[in-house]
Amino acid sequence: MQAVLSDQELLRYSRQILLQHVDIDGQLRLKQSRALIVGVGGLGSPVALYLAAAGVGELHLADFDHVDLTNLQRQIIHDTQSIGQAKVDSAIARLNAINPEITLVAHRAALDNDSLDAVVQAVDLVLDCSDNFATREAVNAACVAAGKPLVSGAAIRLEGQLSVFDPRRADSPCYHCLYGHGSEAELTCSEAGVIGPLVGLVGSLQALEALKLLAGFGEPMVGRLFF
Repeated sequence: MQAVLSDQELLRYSRQILLQHVDIDGQLRLKQSRALIVGVGGLGSPVALYLAAAGVGELHLADFDHVDLTNLQRQIIHDTQSIGQAKVDSAIARLNAINPEITLVAHRAALDNDSLDAVVQAVDLVLDCSDNFATREAVNAACVAAGKPLVSGAAIRLEGQLSVFDPRRADSPCYHCLYGHGSEAELTCSEAGVIGPLVGLVGSLQALEALKLLAGFGEPMVGRLFF
């Protein structure tokens, strides 16, 4: 990937380049960055939209699910015409329309341990936008093994949580340290419900934490829990 910004990229990203925390160097770091988004649903929608718009150079989208009518109340990357499509394909079509300058990589099948380890090794940062503890535990284990930072979010009912785990830092816990094996009485949005703007808020904050880590500005929420 070229380590320069074209005139069109300079114009496209001009409003964030104006920020002294980002500037040209930060934008170049974003262009050269690769991120994995696990789940392109309620949380993954704003994450993918904002990271694509911000110019993260390569986004890997992992989701084996298909768009359902019940998703559209909160999964804003999809629309009515997307119903029945693979979520990854629906998301890629939207992201290509928003920013054709970046590279999008689809992972349509469920990732087993080997394939998850491989894709985590291939990126700089992982965003866990999944909706179950088993996936979160697997993603956490892969990030710890690979030494890659993890931005983890969750939302249910009217409650949301966000934290950043960075195994490169000695003072950082991991997801398993915080949650153990999770709850045996795990709830889903289809059972407990969720309000749309909540997942938008948590997902947007996940995107912000990812940009801080990738562009190198601010203080990521390592070791802290937002809820």
